[in-house]
Amino acid sequence: MPDTAVIQVRRALLSVSDKTGLIDFARGLHDLGVELVSTGGTFRALNEAGLPAIEVSSVTAFPEMMDGRVKTLHPKIHGGILGRRDVDQQVMEAHGIEAIDLVCVNLYPFKETITNPEKT
Repeated sequence: MPDTAVIQVRRALLSVSDKTGLIDFARGLHDLGVELVSTGGTFRALNEAGLPAIEVSSVTAFPEMMDGRVKTLHPKIHGGILGRRDVDQQVMEAHGIEAIDLVCVNLYPFKETITNPEKT
């Protein structure tokens, strides 16, 4: 039988190319007490809207690189997403990994990216 326990969302990773609806969604999370972690442009949008967020580079201690394509590929992010609080907590604590309970992402505008001569 599947586990139907409700997970309390304490920390969310937000990294979106299309920012439509981002602020309302993030404000709702913030109002529920969720800590927001976000990447470059998403982080700036949240800050401009007056929402507190932690920049992902502060979590990883690495800057975004390769035109922003490499920013969340890090054990402190993947471990936070994949870690199971009841099973992996000791390992996470030993490596300074904080759980990420919710991930909000969308894809880059693929068509616009591949047709841009400066990007190919």
